Amino acid sequence: MRILQFAFDGNSDNPYLPDNFVKNTVVYTGTHDNPTTRGWFEDLPSDQRENVWKYLKGRAAKSGEASRALMELAWSSVAALAMAPLQDLLNLNRETRMNVPGSPDGNWRWRCTEELLSDPAFEWLRDLTENVNRSRVLTGTDSKQLEATSRN
Repeated sequence: MRILQFAFDGNSDNPYLPDNFVKNTVVYTGTHDNPTTRGWFEDLPSDQRENVWKYLKGRAAKSGEASRALMELAWSSVAALAMAPLQDLLNLNRETRMNVPGSPDGNWRWRCTEELLSDPAFEWLRDLTENVNRSRVLTGTDSKQLEATSRN
């Protein structure tokens, strides 16, 4: 399991950097315990933002571009599976964070509305998925191979 929000500390051997992934990896932009990618990027110190920009080769110069840039990075990696929270797909801000570990109040309150589910971001995701060849359906054999490798 690799979370891209942990990748940009400036160390080239960071296991969360896609360059260091092995195929038997599931990559996430962030999880329910992380801030949204947009919120995370907005809160980064300037030196870590620079690390993100350098790694992405300038693709995420603004906070409004960070979610898509990290999704593109995840989807185009060698990881067997790539996932992103709905808030990242919809490029939502820090107020839509799901959970703050260790905080007993205010968690799990964000709800997706029907209007959000008709967002053009879903077309963008379909195009991204097709463009990086992640759109194939797993066969029974593929599923068994994935299951077997995940046990190792």
